[in-house]
Amino acid sequence: MSFIPRSIKSIKKRKVLSFFIFISIVTILLGGYLFLEKKISLETIALFLFSLTIIQVFVLQYFFKNQLKNDTRQSNLYTRINELKVSLEESDKIAEYKSIYLANMSYEVRTLLSTVLGMLNMLKQTELDDDQKAQVEIAEYSSRHLVQLVNMVTNNANVESGDIKLELLAIDLRSDLSHLFKVFEYQAWEKGLDFDFKFLYEEKDTFSVLGDSSRIRQVLINLISNAIKFTNSGKVSVIVDQTVSIDDDLIVTFYIKDTGIGMKQEEVELIFDNASSPYNASIIRDYRGGGIGLSISHQLVKLMGGELKLESKENEGSTFYFSLQLKKTLNIKAESVEIKPIILNKFNVLVAEDNRMNQKVIKFLLERQGADCTFVKNGIEAVELYKILDFDMVFMDIYMPDMDGYQATKAIQKTEKYANKSTPIIAVSASAFEEDIANAKLAGIDEFLAKPIQTEELKALLSKYANKNISD
Repeated sequence: MSFIPRSIKSIKKRKVLSFFIFISIVTILLGGYLFLEKKISLETIALFLFSLTIIQVFVLQYFFKNQLKNDTRQSNLYTRINELKVSLEESDKIAEYKSIYLANMSYEVRTLLSTVLGMLNMLKQTELDDDQKAQVEIAEYSSRHLVQLVNMVTNNANVESGDIKLELLAIDLRSDLSHLFKVFEYQAWEKGLDFDFKFLYEEKDTFSVLGDSSRIRQVLINLISNAIKFTNSGKVSVIVDQTVSIDDDLIVTFYIKDTGIGMKQEEVELIFDNASSPYNASIIRDYRGGGIGLSISHQLVKLMGGELKLESKENEGSTFYFSLQLKKTLNIKAESVEIKPIILNKFNVLVAEDNRMNQKVIKFLLERQGADCTFVKNGIEAVELYKILDFDMVFMDIYMPDMDGYQATKAIQKTEKYANKSTPIIAVSASAFEEDIANAKLAGIDEFLAKPIQTEELKALLSKYANKNISD
């Protein structure tokens, strides 16, 4: 940007010099004409020409001095550009070398660990007493954890280099992920933490889904590793919700909850506000001063068609969650069981939820119970639509852009319609922190529903308020 003004100044100086030379020539010609016409004396014209020569010398000296300065500056600039090109080439070579080195080291370490795991497996086949079995099991889990860490570093490096490619294969999430969670169970136990995981699914459904198992595992490894790392006491929980099935698709939602150090709300907003920009991506990368692979997880979830979300309270804990819409495959179903909706009359529900995938989930759950859903993506839209249309119940996500669930609830309660109807408002959050529940009560929210939404809890709420409205 600074080169443009300098070039403009140089052009202006040349124009001034050209104009000065032109005036000098005109002046000399005019002086010669006056001398020939004998209107001025020889002494006068000689003095005039001498003065003009002195002025020209100074002007030309000034011009050539600036020209020399510009030439020197330009030469230095070209030299600096060439130096930067050389530095960039060296950096690329170093980065390539590091990538090759990392790949080779990863291969070497995994080869040795495979040998260790193989020998441990052989050792397990021999006659061992209980203590020896426990020792072998600990060694095996430690080895698998190390393999997991090596894979995580290598895979994260591949994503950072832009080498991302999804491989869709038929996978059984319960089978594929159970062993992974077992490794983390031992890792948490080493740190003195409780660790549990569970799969929520319909008993009648037995099918696989098309997805990239390695990328799903990579995201879970990054997030669970962070959860354990930043939790000093308490518990880490993982929930895989497979209860939402829409036609030939299964919406799977993953929740990773911890009771760790948590974050302030303004820090959470910074992390996920336009996370694709370089500035915010760097914030994600440096999350909590050393969180592993959070920006990479964000990229991978987005690549798979989802969105990584976070709810956190400082000194209480954090919950990361994301949903993926996966195609069903190898469908082997038992006889379909007819689900009878508990709401038989017209029951309109307003749902304030900013995440499109979460909208699909709650739409499925509510419509299966006989409710009609209308969706808005923030608190402002919820308040405005509530004023216009009639609703029997409002489901309010706590964390939304522009206006959160607490503010929207208070705004709704100030309307004349709410004064007449007292429409039940249900708070929805991925983490039922004590502060959230307390704030919900202060805001006048009637009930608190934690994600993943349990069908029985939802049915109980709908029965309670739908029946109350009918009887009223």
